[in-house]
Parts: sequence; C-alpha cells; structure tokens
Amino acid sequence: MTSPAPLLPPLDARRTWLERARARAAADPVLHRMLGWLAPAVVTLLAAVLRLTNLGHPHEIMFDETYYVKDAWSLWSLGYEAKWGDDADAQLPQGDTSALQTAGSFVVHPPLGKWIIALGMAIAGPGSSFGWRFTTALLGTLTVLLVYLIALRLTGSRGYATIAGGLLAIDGLGIVMSRIALLDGILTFFLLLGFLFVLIDRERTIPLLETARAGEVDPLAGPVLWARPWLIAAGVALGAASAVKWSGLYALAVLGVYAVVTDALARRRAGIVLWPTDAAFRQGPVSFLLLVGPALLTYLASWTGWLATSGGYDRGSDANPLAALWNYHEAMFGFHVGLVSGHPYASPAWQWPLLLRPTAIWVADDPAPCGTGHCIAVTSSVPNPLIWYGGVAAVVFLLYLFVRGLIDRAPASPAVTYPLVGLLATYVPWLLIPQRTIFQFYTVVMAPFLILALVVALRAIAGAADDALCRRQAGQRTVVVFLVFVVGVSAFYYPVWTGWSVPYPFWLIHNWMPGWI
Repeated sequence: MTSPAPLLPPLDARRTWLERARARAAADPVLHRMLGWLAPAVVTLLAAVLRLTNLGHPHEIMFDETYYVKDAWSLWSLGYEAKWGDDADAQLPQGDTSALQTAGSFVVHPPLGKWIIALGMAIAGPGSSFGWRFTTALLGTLTVLLVYLIALRLTGSRGYATIAGGLLAIDGLGIVMSRIALLDGILTFFLLLGFLFVLIDRERTIPLLETARAGEVDPLAGPVLWARPWLIAAGVALGAASAVKWSGLYALAVLGVYAVVTDALARRRAGIVLWPTDAAFRQGPVSFLLLVGPALLTYLASWTGWLATSGGYDRGSDANPLAALWNYHEAMFGFHVGLVSGHPYASPAWQWPLLLRPTAIWVADDPAPCGTGHCIAVTSSVPNPLIWYGGVAAVVFLLYLFVRGLIDRAPASPAVTYPLVGLLATYVPWLLIPQRTIFQFYTVVMAPFLILALVVALRAIAGAADDALCRRQAGQRTVVVFLVFVVGVSAFYYPVWTGWSVPYPFWLIHNWMPGWI
C-alpha cells in the first residue's frame, strides 16, 4: 500500500520555508512586514465590522446574559458575585443598578470571563448593552487572527491562512457568540491562544531534541529542556481558559499529553534509544511543571476578588481562605455533575456534528406590517451550514489520513494531527456526559478546528505543485466555487445572526431542518 501524498511539507521543508521567509525579511524588512500583515489585518478588520456593527442591539438582556452581565457588574462593584433583585433584568439596561444586593450568590463558573465582561461595562456604563458585549466582541475578533496565525504555521501558506481566518470571520456561530456577553467566546480565545503557543513551542523544541543525530547528546537519553517560554505561555493561556469555564481543563490535559507524545517521537527520530521513558519520566515532569504550574497560578489569580473580600458565597466556610475556596469548588462540581434539567434548546453532543438543534438566542415578534405579513427578529446560533458540514466532512478525511498513516507507518503531518487534537480537547469530553444539559452553541470552541480541518482538505482538493496542470486547475476552481457559495450563504444568514427585523417567510427559509426553529 502506498502512502497518501503529504498535505504539508515535512518538517525539514517547513524549516526551509521559514528560512526563505527570514531571508526575504532581511532583504527588505519594512516591505516584508507590511505585506506579511496585510492579509491578517484585512480578515481581522472584516471580523471586527461583522461583530461590532450595531453591537448594542437588542438593548436588553439576551438569553444567559441574565447571569453573566449581572455577575460582571457585581464583581466590578463588590469583588464577588452577589444576588440581584427580581427586576434587575429590566432595570439594568436603563442604567439602574439598585437591584444589586450584597449577599454572595452561588455561581458555577470561575470569575475571569465575567471580569472581562465587566471591563466593557466599566468603560461604557452598566446600562450600555454595547458595553457589556464589547470585550466579548473584541476577543471574538482577535480569535480570527489567532486562527490565521495557527493556519499559517500549519500550512506554510498565507493564502490558506487567509482562507482559514476569513471563514471564521464570516461564520455565524463565531459572529453570534462574539455579539453576546456569554463566556464561550472568551473561552475560545484563550484556548486558541494556548494552542498557538504550544505550536510555537513544538517548532522551537523539536530541533533541540533532534540534536542527538549529530552526536551532541548521549544517544541513550536526550536533553531535558527547561528553557521553554512558549510552553509557560501556553500554561498561562490555558489557565485563563480554565478560569473562564472548567472545560478549559480538557485542553490543558490534552495538550499536556500532546507535548509528551511529540517529545517522544522527536527523540525517536533523533535515534535516542530510551525515547519513550526519556520523554515520559525525564522531560515529562519538567513539561508538567512548565505547563500546569503557570496554569494553576493563573487560575488562582482569577479568584483574587473572592479571596480578598468577605462577602462571596461560601467565603466564610473556613478560616483558611484557600480551604474555603476548595469548599466552594466542591459545591460547583456537585452542581455540574447533577445538571440534568430539561431545556427546549438542549442538544447532546452526539447531535452537534449533525447540527440538529441550534440555539435561538433571542426572538422578538414584530406585529407591524412587513411585506405580506408581520416581521420577526431572531438571533440564532446556527453556523454557516457549508462551513460546518464541510468541516465535519474534512475531519473524517483527516481521520482517514491519520489512520492510513498509522497503517503505513508514515508520520502524519501536523496539519493533519493538530485539528484532530483540538477536537479531541473541545468535543470528545462532552460525549462522555450524555445526560448533562448542554447546548449546540458550546461548539464555538470546536469551530476553529473544524475550519482548520476544512482548509487542509481544501488544500488537498486544490492539488499540489507537482500534480498535472489540469488536475490543479479543476481542484482550484472547485475550491473557488465552494468559497463563493460560502460567502453567499453567510450574506444570506447575516440578518438572522444579528437580530434584523425581517419578514416572517424570509426567516422561515433559513430553517433548513425542523430543529432549527
């Protein structure tokens, strides 16, 4: 059986690409820097326009903003989440915060995401719907830039990196979750930041591990590397993700294992005899400290407000503040384990690839005449269906390449494995808790990895430089046609991603399956 054509140049070839890029930068650094940032600047600007335009609409608390907006303002005002009176949802958009009480409120997510939401409220005022959504929109915009940077390192192509960033920029799930003060968009930003830092760490570390080829280290045992600043940075980013939602811990665990596995494979390529135990028992504990230590410190730092005040929920459960914090976490864990209450928009994880039940974030009927009937305004978390289903198909394709590589004993390229690692961290854990009440919009953390997989698949469709000319032309035309349709579908769906008032029949034709209503 022959091995499939590689979708990414081997590591040595990617180093050659980096060396050529550095040579061009040295020849004309100003021009190179300008051209290098033009494409990411354009896609990031596009993302900003789609996310920030009319961000304050609707000027009311939508969906679970009822929790996070109020928690954010109480954090800013008191240092901890406190209870609110019954009319707070109606009063807060008017700038009235009189419903805020001082008694601690039991909340089930760490505070960092709410602190970030509070920054926008502090700038624009507690009654500004633009203000309480601004920081989420800003981080959602920057997530597009992160996808571009990750795709550039995986593919070595600015063109395909631009496609990756552009797809996320115009995808409905990314747009909607950037335009609402929920935690999931913030979580996505920090997760992607951690994944980028781990990728940079691999690029810098693997050459050091392979120096045994030249006899620079003992062939029985490789070097133990402490100087890994990007792994420390990844720990900080993933600790911040965990301080937004505990699901960030899945990514921390998966990337920790990924670092050990890739260390081991690099040592094997270097000819180190004891490569498995060398990676696991010598480098492994060091990598653990470098990754998990900063993550733990970052997580604890996010609780500073609760620790430094006395009014937070369970704050007085123990004289030792860290013991009291542990008691609080036990209560939070018990809540998450027991969360099985019904919800009309609940969607178990097995449904997510099929896109059976997106979440209607906000719906407002308008009885005023609108064409032949009345109007309806909707904000729905349905992604661009072509991007979503194309991404799911691309993941199946990457899984095939990965398995075939295992059979043929051919190492898989990072362009194949990295999206799969991302989905392992962001999707698979939810399959293990089918009884839990969860929602389709949680997949906003999956979307970047689906898009990365889709871009790798599109690159394969477009063909390689050594393919026949007719093959490349046909493949490239197919990619262009697909992208044109993707842009058209996003333009078609944008009104129902941003709450435009539209004729009722116009809204109905956007619901391609019964569960989308």
